[in-house]
Amino acid sequence: MEKETYKIMEYDRIREMLADRASSRIGKEQAKTLEPSSDFDEVAEWLAETTEAVTVLETAMPPFGGIFDIRPLLKKAKMGAVLDLDEIMNTMSTLAAMRSVKRFFRDIELDVPTLKEWARSIEILGQLERLLDNTVDEHGAMREDASVELRRIRRELHAAQAHIKERISSILHNAEYQKFFQDAIVTVRDERYVIPVKQEYRSRFPGIVHDQSATGATLFIEPMAVVELNNDVKQLTLAEQQEIQRILRHLTAEISKQSAILQENCRILGAIDFAFAKAKLAKDMAANRPELSREGRTDLKQARHPFIAKDKVVPIDIRIGEDYRMLLITGPNTGGKTVSMKTLGTMVLLAQSGCYLPTAPDPVIAVYPNIYADIGDEQSIEQSLSTFSAHMTHIVRILQEVEEDDLVLLDELGAGTDPEEGAALAMAILEKLLQLRVTTIATTHYSELKTFAYSREGIENACVEFDVKTLRPTYRLLIGMPGASNAFAISRRLGLSESLILRAQQLVKADHAQFEHVINELENEKMMYEQRNADILERQQRVTELEAKVARTKEELSKKKGELIRKAREQSAAMVRRTRRESEAIIKELKEQFDDQGIKRRQQAIQDARAKLNEAFEKSRPGIMAQKGVGKAVSLKSIKPGDIVYVKKLDQKGTVLEVQGKELTVQIGSLHTKVKASACRFLDHAPKEPKGASVPAASSSRRQSNSFMQKTQTIGREIDIRGMMVDEAEVVVGKFLDDAVMAGLSQVLIIHGKGTGALRKGIHEYLRRHRNVESFQFADITEGGTGATVVTLK
Repeated sequence: MEKETYKIMEYDRIREMLADRASSRIGKEQAKTLEPSSDFDEVAEWLAETTEAVTVLETAMPPFGGIFDIRPLLKKAKMGAVLDLDEIMNTMSTLAAMRSVKRFFRDIELDVPTLKEWARSIEILGQLERLLDNTVDEHGAMREDASVELRRIRRELHAAQAHIKERISSILHNAEYQKFFQDAIVTVRDERYVIPVKQEYRSRFPGIVHDQSATGATLFIEPMAVVELNNDVKQLTLAEQQEIQRILRHLTAEISKQSAILQENCRILGAIDFAFAKAKLAKDMAANRPELSREGRTDLKQARHPFIAKDKVVPIDIRIGEDYRMLLITGPNTGGKTVSMKTLGTMVLLAQSGCYLPTAPDPVIAVYPNIYADIGDEQSIEQSLSTFSAHMTHIVRILQEVEEDDLVLLDELGAGTDPEEGAALAMAILEKLLQLRVTTIATTHYSELKTFAYSREGIENACVEFDVKTLRPTYRLLIGMPGASNAFAISRRLGLSESLILRAQQLVKADHAQFEHVINELENEKMMYEQRNADILERQQRVTELEAKVARTKEELSKKKGELIRKAREQSAAMVRRTRRESEAIIKELKEQFDDQGIKRRQQAIQDARAKLNEAFEKSRPGIMAQKGVGKAVSLKSIKPGDIVYVKKLDQKGTVLEVQGKELTVQIGSLHTKVKASACRFLDHAPKEPKGASVPAASSSRRQSNSFMQKTQTIGREIDIRGMMVDEAEVVVGKFLDDAVMAGLSQVLIIHGKGTGALRKGIHEYLRRHRNVESFQFADITEGGTGATVVTLK
């Protein structure tokens, strides 16, 4: 890729933005040496790494603290030099950071396979870490127990220093010498302990002079009594330094052995840090991941130049590479054209560096093998070339090197020379680039090129919108429309006389003036249609919201309707079950009252009654009426009042009161309604009057039924038998279970208490034999635990 393009597009600023967001020197170095890739797969891989870092950054930040660039230290150790304590400390800190980063990605529960694979590749050197940690403390000093010899030397050194201090202290407190001392203190000169003595007493105080004060009034003298002791301290100090150097050589050798592993670990740390630098930049720019196009298609909406302040930048839409490969931006020199072109160039460099783009969501961008740019108006002073010559020299080089699918950005093509010749040269250059199938964006203010773009396939006109009222560009890029010069409108707004403007319009060629008029009309119409489209979009959104609201309301009503029908069916089924139990009781009592005469007739009547009850129960089960195919089609020939039908729309059954042609009058509860016969299903004929039933018997039956109903309504769910004997409890429990079955209870609670357990065992044995008991178990702790038993009835 052409290096000149990096300079024109200020690519170094992108590197700086990334380096500022890197946490380590290794990551910063990778950012500062970054170059865009022209390989599609590599760019896709870089973007995937950035995406993973963005995902992690939403929840946590890896522990990058303590990472040093130890690669120069490793090189130094490899060459045989000895590392000092600070360098050892930096190595220790980096080793700890490697462990922390590896642990972070091991524990994180996110789908970031590349970052996790990198972290797994970091090799932890535990033995080296322990060796360094046991030798150097957290302050960067050599530990006392770094070696046996060092411990011995330092112990002797401390003892010698203490002995010197004792001897000097005795001298300082000697009354004979008190007047000799400037201050009764001990100080050090040339690593030897000395005493400050007044100049006039030099001859009276035996010792070696090491230094004097600035005024010369004080001499720093080493007393003869401690000279040998100071010599011993000096020897021990030298021995200590020699031992420390020996230890440092050993540590350096151990680090050097692991140089290859440490180099690779540093490379991985730098790669992870750089990925998060790109993620931080994406977050700061409110950027989105681009979709890479292999077909050379670029579609960016609301693209913002990253070097322009957020409160000043004007987003633009750029499309190229699908219906056309060349975009010609025309119009006056307002500055907006160049910014639009640079915005695209910067977006391409960002994407091909693995960075997100500051655009609206879902940007699409092509990967270009090479990017060439000719932007700016600097003269080549060294070569004594004019602006036109300098630009043409660069364009000639571009035309020699450019290939298919490359991106070329040309600013003010053909400017700096005669307008007609410049326009002709510009058209020739654009034709050549079009022939080579090069993606091109060019800016110009030549009107001839507007017509040229209209007459060629693969070229599209564009302009930067200009507000004539404020005499300023809006910096919005309008694709599909050439830019008008607006010279007359601007001059009129600036106060130029109308007569001069009219004369100028007369001098302009008629076809050119007409073309400018058409352009202005097109621009006005486009703005009008954009406003209409915005209004239509807003209405569509409102309609969509209303449709969603209606759908939600319909669903809620449907749920409520279904719930009401379900409850009604359950209530109906419960009523039938209750009536069935009552009828069974009545039949039982009737059995006891009848004598042996007419046994077969009685049994048949009972059997018929039970069959009808079962049929009624089955028909009233929840959902049975809603099934398809219930009953049969109503026949107008055989249907008659009293017959039972099912009304499909009401999901209810009723009794036919009257047949009127093809309509039926049906009674559903207390409701009378007319429905079409086709909307009903036939269920049963009218019930026949029972024969031989006497009024007294019916009255007796009703009284017995009422008595039975009162009995079943008063029964409770639980019974307390505490304090009873087992035989007595069996009788009471047996009657309670029979009543519970007749009342339709499915579960009952027997409270027997804990005590000795005899009553509980006896009742459990009885329940095992009882015909109506399905199962039983101890009650929940809230209902008595082992002191009560829950019985499930058949």
